[in-house]
Amino acid sequence: MRSYRLDGSGGTECLVMRDEPEPRPKPHEIVVRVRAASLNRRDTMILNGTYPLTPRQGIVPLSDGAGDVVAIGDAVTRFAVGDRVTGSYFARWIDGHINAGLIDQLGCTLDGMLAEYAVLDEQWAARLPDHLDWHEAATLSCAGVTAWNAVTSAGIPKPGQWVLVIGSGGVSLFALQFAKLLGCRVAAVTSRAEKADRLRALGADLVISTSDMAEWAGPSVTRPAASISSSRPVARRPLRSR
Repeated sequence: MRSYRLDGSGGTECLVMRDEPEPRPKPHEIVVRVRAASLNRRDTMILNGTYPLTPRQGIVPLSDGAGDVVAIGDAVTRFAVGDRVTGSYFARWIDGHINAGLIDQLGCTLDGMLAEYAVLDEQWAARLPDHLDWHEAATLSCAGVTAWNAVTSAGIPKPGQWVLVIGSGGVSLFALQFAKLLGCRVAAVTSRAEKADRLRALGADLVISTSDMAEWAGPSVTRPAASISSSRPVARRPLRSR
Protein backbone atom coordinates (compact mmCIF):
# COMPACT_ATOMS: atom_id res chain seq x y z
CA MET A 1 0.00 0.00 0.00
CA ARG A 2 1.01 3.62 -0.41
CA SER A 3 1.34 5.89 2.60
CA TYR A 4 2.85 9.28 3.39
CA ARG A 5 5.10 9.73 6.38
CA LEU A 6 6.53 12.83 7.97
CA ASP A 7 10.32 12.90 7.93
CA GLY A 8 11.14 16.10 9.83
CA SER A 9 9.16 19.34 10.14
CA GLY A 10 10.19 21.62 7.31
CA GLY A 11 7.10 21.76 5.14
CA THR A 12 5.89 19.57 2.31
CA GLU A 13 9.46 18.54 1.45
CA CYS A 14 9.37 16.41 4.59
CA LEU A 15 6.43 14.33 3.34
CA VAL A 16 7.74 11.05 1.99
CA MET A 17 5.59 8.56 0.09
CA ARG A 18 6.36 4.94 0.83
CA ASP A 19 5.25 1.57 -0.44
CA GLU A 20 4.48 -0.61 2.57
CA PRO A 21 2.93 -4.02 3.13
CA GLU A 22 -0.82 -4.01 3.59
CA PRO A 23 -1.35 -4.00 7.37
CA ARG A 24 -2.70 -6.92 9.38
CA PRO A 25 -4.73 -6.13 12.51
CA LYS A 26 -3.74 -7.11 16.02
CA PRO A 27 -6.51 -8.63 18.21
CA HIS A 28 -8.23 -5.32 19.09
CA GLU A 29 -7.47 -3.44 15.86
CA ILE A 30 -9.37 -2.71 12.67
CA VAL A 31 -7.94 -2.00 9.22
CA VAL A 32 -9.71 0.81 7.36
CA ARG A 33 -9.51 1.42 3.63
CA VAL A 34 -9.31 5.21 3.55
CA ARG A 35 -11.79 6.63 1.05
CA ALA A 36 -11.27 10.32 1.83
CA ALA A 37 -9.14 12.46 4.13
CA SER A 38 -9.26 16.15 4.98
CA LEU A 39 -6.73 18.81 5.90
CA ASN A 40 -7.03 20.92 9.05
CA ARG A 41 -4.94 23.88 10.12
CA ARG A 42 -3.34 21.75 12.84
CA ASP A 43 -2.03 19.44 10.12
CA THR A 44 -0.19 22.31 8.43
CA MET A 45 1.17 23.36 11.84
CA ILE A 46 2.49 19.84 12.42
CA LEU A 47 4.03 19.87 8.94
CA ASN A 48 5.75 23.20 9.60
CA GLY A 49 6.90 22.40 13.13
CA THR A 50 4.69 24.96 14.92
CA TYR A 51 2.20 22.64 16.62
CA PRO A 52 2.47 22.55 20.45
CA LEU A 53 2.45 18.73 20.55
CA THR A 54 5.63 17.23 19.08
CA PRO A 55 4.85 14.68 16.34
CA ARG A 56 6.39 11.26 16.40
CA GLN A 57 9.16 10.81 13.85
CA GLY A 58 7.88 9.03 10.75
CA ILE A 59 4.23 9.56 11.60
CA VAL A 60 1.45 9.16 9.03
CA PRO A 61 -0.16 12.66 9.00
CA LEU A 62 -3.80 13.85 9.09
CA SER A 63 -6.26 13.33 11.91
CA ASP A 64 -9.41 13.27 9.79
CA GLY A 65 -10.46 10.62 7.32
CA ALA A 66 -13.22 8.15 6.54
CA GLY A 67 -13.36 4.68 5.08
CA ASP A 68 -14.67 1.16 5.32
CA VAL A 69 -13.41 -1.65 7.54
CA VAL A 70 -11.66 -4.35 5.50
CA ALA A 71 -10.18 -6.49 8.30
CA ILE A 72 -10.68 -6.91 12.04
CA GLY A 73 -8.68 -8.52 14.83
CA ASP A 74 -9.84 -11.68 16.56
CA ALA A 75 -10.99 -9.81 19.69
CA VAL A 76 -12.83 -6.93 17.99
CA THR A 77 -16.46 -6.59 19.09
CA ARG A 78 -17.48 -3.07 18.03
CA PHE A 79 -17.10 -3.34 14.25
CA ALA A 80 -17.47 -5.76 11.36
CA VAL A 81 -15.97 -5.86 7.89
CA GLY A 82 -17.85 -3.40 5.70
CA ASP A 83 -18.68 -0.88 8.43
CA ARG A 84 -18.15 2.77 7.51
CA VAL A 85 -16.01 4.53 10.13
CA THR A 86 -13.95 7.57 11.01
CA GLY A 87 -11.22 7.98 13.60
CA SER A 88 -11.31 9.90 16.88
CA TYR A 89 -9.10 13.01 17.08
CA PHE A 90 -8.00 12.33 20.68
CA ALA A 91 -7.94 8.58 20.20
CA ARG A 92 -7.52 7.57 23.86
CA TRP A 93 -9.92 10.14 25.33
CA ILE A 94 -13.19 8.24 25.76
CA ASP A 95 -14.86 10.31 28.50
CA GLY A 96 -14.22 12.53 31.52
CA HIS A 97 -11.66 15.32 31.69
CA ILE A 98 -8.61 15.12 29.47
CA ASN A 99 -5.19 14.66 31.05
CA ALA A 100 -1.61 14.14 29.92
CA GLY A 101 -2.13 10.40 29.57
CA LEU A 102 -4.90 10.94 27.00
CA ILE A 103 -3.24 13.53 24.78
CA ASP A 104 -2.30 11.22 21.88
CA GLN A 105 -3.70 12.42 18.55
CA LEU A 106 -4.11 10.74 15.19
CA GLY A 107 -1.73 12.24 12.66
CA CYS A 108 0.63 13.51 15.36
CA THR A 109 1.64 10.92 17.95
CA LEU A 110 -0.43 8.11 16.39
CA ASP A 111 -0.47 7.20 12.70
CA GLY A 112 -3.22 9.09 10.90
CA MET A 113 -5.17 8.94 7.66
CA LEU A 114 -2.80 9.91 4.83
CA ALA A 115 -2.48 6.35 3.58
CA GLU A 116 -4.46 3.85 1.53
CA TYR A 117 -5.11 1.84 4.71
CA ALA A 118 -5.22 2.99 8.34
CA VAL A 119 -4.91 0.78 11.41
CA LEU A 120 -6.99 1.84 14.41
CA ASP A 121 -7.70 0.31 17.78
CA GLU A 122 -11.43 -0.42 17.78
CA GLN A 123 -11.85 2.13 20.61
CA TRP A 124 -10.39 4.86 18.38
CA ALA A 125 -13.11 4.67 15.74
CA ALA A 126 -16.74 5.71 15.38
CA ARG A 127 -19.38 4.39 13.00
CA LEU A 128 -20.60 6.85 10.36
CA PRO A 129 -24.23 7.67 9.57
CA ASP A 130 -25.33 6.32 6.22
CA HIS A 131 -26.42 9.67 4.78
CA LEU A 132 -22.89 11.14 4.78
CA ASP A 133 -20.70 10.57 1.75
CA TRP A 134 -16.97 9.93 2.19
CA HIS A 135 -15.93 13.56 1.71
CA GLU A 136 -18.48 14.85 4.21
CA ALA A 137 -17.59 12.20 6.76
CA ALA A 138 -13.87 12.92 6.43
CA THR A 139 -14.29 16.43 7.88
CA LEU A 140 -16.05 15.60 11.15
CA SER A 141 -13.42 14.58 13.70
CA CYS A 142 -11.57 17.85 14.21
CA ALA A 143 -13.62 20.85 13.07
CA GLY A 144 -17.04 19.22 13.36
CA VAL A 145 -16.67 17.95 16.92
CA THR A 146 -15.00 21.20 18.03
CA ALA A 147 -17.91 23.22 16.66
CA TRP A 148 -20.55 20.96 18.22
CA ASN A 149 -18.83 21.27 21.58
CA ALA A 150 -18.66 25.06 21.26
CA VAL A 151 -22.34 25.39 20.40
CA THR A 152 -23.75 22.88 22.92
CA SER A 153 -21.31 22.37 25.81
CA ALA A 154 -22.99 24.99 28.04
CA GLY A 155 -26.44 23.62 27.18
CA ILE A 156 -28.41 23.19 23.97
CA PRO A 157 -29.33 26.66 22.68
CA LYS A 158 -33.02 27.41 22.30
CA PRO A 159 -34.69 28.13 18.95
CA GLY A 160 -34.54 31.81 18.18
CA GLN A 161 -31.41 32.51 20.20
CA TRP A 162 -28.48 34.12 18.46
CA VAL A 163 -25.17 32.37 17.82
CA LEU A 164 -22.17 34.44 16.75
CA VAL A 165 -19.47 32.90 14.56
CA ILE A 166 -16.19 34.60 13.71
CA GLY A 167 -14.66 34.02 10.30
CA SER A 168 -15.25 31.35 7.68
CA GLY A 169 -12.94 28.55 8.74
CA GLY A 170 -14.07 24.95 9.18
CA VAL A 171 -15.08 25.31 12.84
CA SER A 172 -17.18 28.40 12.20
CA LEU A 173 -18.94 26.90 9.18
CA PHE A 174 -19.82 23.77 11.15
CA ALA A 175 -21.04 25.92 14.06
CA LEU A 176 -23.21 27.98 11.71
CA GLN A 177 -24.90 24.88 10.32
CA PHE A 178 -25.33 23.20 13.72
CA ALA A 179 -26.91 26.37 15.08
CA LYS A 180 -29.37 26.53 12.20
CA LEU A 181 -30.31 22.87 12.72
CA LEU A 182 -31.15 23.79 16.32
CA GLY A 183 -33.42 26.61 15.19
CA CYS A 184 -31.08 29.45 16.16
CA ARG A 185 -30.36 32.68 14.36
CA VAL A 186 -26.76 33.19 13.32
CA ALA A 187 -24.65 36.32 13.00
CA ALA A 188 -21.43 35.76 11.05
CA VAL A 189 -18.45 38.11 11.01
CA THR A 190 -16.00 37.96 8.10
CA SER A 191 -13.11 40.12 6.99
CA ARG A 192 -13.62 39.13 3.35
CA ALA A 193 -16.61 40.70 1.63
CA GLU A 194 -16.55 38.08 -1.14
CA LYS A 195 -17.48 35.40 1.41
CA ALA A 196 -20.63 37.14 2.62
CA ASP A 197 -22.91 35.54 0.02
CA ARG A 198 -21.56 32.08 0.84
CA LEU A 199 -22.23 32.60 4.54
CA ARG A 200 -25.79 33.69 3.76
CA ALA A 201 -26.25 30.64 1.52
CA LEU A 202 -25.26 28.44 4.46
CA GLY A 203 -27.96 30.07 6.57
CA ALA A 204 -26.45 33.11 8.29
CA ASP A 205 -29.22 35.55 9.20
CA LEU A 206 -26.86 38.49 9.59
CA VAL A 207 -23.43 38.87 7.93
CA ILE A 208 -21.06 41.58 9.10
CA SER A 209 -18.26 42.30 6.64
CA THR A 210 -15.52 44.11 8.52
CA SER A 211 -13.80 45.08 5.26
CA ASP A 212 -16.73 47.43 4.64
CA MET A 213 -16.41 49.02 8.08
CA ALA A 214 -13.42 51.34 8.38
CA GLU A 215 -14.23 51.92 12.04
CA TRP A 216 -14.01 48.19 12.88
CA ALA A 217 -10.30 48.45 13.66
CA GLY A 218 -10.41 52.04 14.88
CA PRO A 219 -9.07 53.09 18.29
CA SER A 220 -12.56 53.50 19.76
CA VAL A 221 -13.65 49.94 18.96
CA THR A 222 -13.11 47.10 21.39
CA ARG A 223 -13.10 43.79 19.54
CA PRO A 224 -14.66 40.72 21.10
CA ALA A 225 -12.09 38.40 22.64
CA ALA A 226 -13.16 35.61 20.28
CA SER A 227 -11.85 37.58 17.28
CA ILE A 228 -8.36 36.45 18.30
CA SER A 229 -9.18 33.19 16.54
CA SER A 230 -10.61 33.66 13.07
CA SER A 231 -12.47 30.35 13.12
CA ARG A 232 -13.64 30.03 16.71
CA PRO A 233 -17.39 30.30 17.21
CA VAL A 234 -18.84 32.19 20.15
CA ALA A 235 -22.12 30.66 21.12
CA ARG A 236 -25.36 31.85 22.39
CA ARG A 237 -25.43 35.22 24.06
CA PRO A 238 -28.34 37.00 22.31
CA LEU A 239 -27.38 40.11 20.36
CA ARG A 240 -29.11 43.18 21.75
CA SER A 241 -29.81 46.45 20.05
CA ARG A 242 -28.40 49.58 21.60
